[in-house]
Amino acid sequence: MEDIFRAWSDSFADGQRIPEVYAFAKIDPSGKEHTLPAGDRNPEISWDSIPAGTQSLILLCQDHDVPADFSKANQEGEKIPVDAPRTTYNHWVLVDISPEVSNIPAGYLSNGITPHGKHGPACANGMRQGLNDYTDSFKGDPQMHGKYYGYDGPCPPWNDERVHNYIFTLYAVDFPMLPLQGDFRADDVLEAMKGHVLGECSIVGTYTLNPELKKAK
Repeated sequence: MEDIFRAWSDSFADGQRIPEVYAFAKIDPSGKEHTLPAGDRNPEISWDSIPAGTQSLILLCQDHDVPADFSKANQEGEKIPVDAPRTTYNHWVLVDISPEVSNIPAGYLSNGITPHGKHGPACANGMRQGLNDYTDSFKGDPQMHGKYYGYDGPCPPWNDERVHNYIFTLYAVDFPMLPLQGDFRADDVLEAMKGHVLGECSIVGTYTLNPELKKAK
């Protein structure tokens, strides 16, 4: 029987809440503020049984539960209903992972919030990191604007009535290096690897900054 390409994490169980140390923001326990900065460490991700012929791996973390209309996000007196239209937000873009590697340790590529973004695209062990969507979120913010490479964790609106799902997907591909130069984003990666994917697997973590939803969990 052929082994199945699979992923897991020592940082959270599949389908369960991501701990605050791996998030960008957390609920303020004092109630003085809605949220406070959190640990923003990248979670540990492991995998095994990569497909035959794999020359490199690609890791994406995407949230498909982000409100398409963000105008009411984090606004007093407003709520974002569960059935509001949603779009995708990219939290992690990591490429050129050697097939000899079988995990990314916790905190290895992100160990806290970095105003103006972490360095990139080159990072450890010959890997490269793409731009995540905090690059857009912080445009115009003089204290935070910049290019956000690599991982930055969950920060869903505190008035959203939907728990967000963060999908960490590994793709095994048949090229040793992503055929893109300079800065790139998740959509660029997905387009570039079309026809080159030998297998994929995912693990899902959940997160909310809505106190009522967290209590319900």
